[in-house]
Amino acid sequence: MILPITRRAALFAATALPLLPRLAMAGPAVGQPAPDFLLPDQDGAMHRLQDYRGKLLVLEWTNHECPYVRKHYGSGNMQSLQALAADKGVVWLSIASSPEGEQGHVTGAEAKELTVSRGARPEAVLLDPMSRAARAYQATTTPEMFVIGRDGTLLYMGGIDSIRSTRPADIERAEPYLRNALLAAVEGRPVEPSVTRPYGCAVKYAPAA
Repeated sequence: MILPITRRAALFAATALPLLPRLAMAGPAVGQPAPDFLLPDQDGAMHRLQDYRGKLLVLEWTNHECPYVRKHYGSGNMQSLQALAADKGVVWLSIASSPEGEQGHVTGAEAKELTVSRGARPEAVLLDPMSRAARAYQATTTPEMFVIGRDGTLLYMGGIDSIRSTRPADIERAEPYLRNALLAAVEGRPVEPSVTRPYGCAVKYAPAA
């Protein structure tokens, strides 16, 4: 019997970051139902994972002040992936989990302005200042990517690509993990690899309630 790859195992294998308090929680697992969430978007409308049953979904953890995020938006790579997702009928949700006072925190109005100024194409920007969704997914970096199947099963989690740098020139040389996972999901093929090492700025967490 092949057991699903758990978020805990993937993080221990991938990184030595001090994440033990979060790893005490059960994390998401490829091949298992993705954690549900309930978050407002930039306009105040509420979104739940179960609302997207029947559709493929990409979750992007983001922090507009992070140089790794800037690499992918400044080069147009993130916008290109968002456009590809839209063309394939895949819903893309960007999630901003930085609490108030921390780098990357945005209000709804600021999220809308960023979307317009960067030419971004997410279906919505979800605001998670209490870090509830970040904890459920054990998000560690920005950017960090998740692909969820039409039945709500987690198909991919990890990095956007294979080169851990802030240099836009590295994008063309990198293995495009997220792009490959997205296309495999669209075409009904197994996603390989299904877990990769994310890289970027540490997600800023609100104090646990």
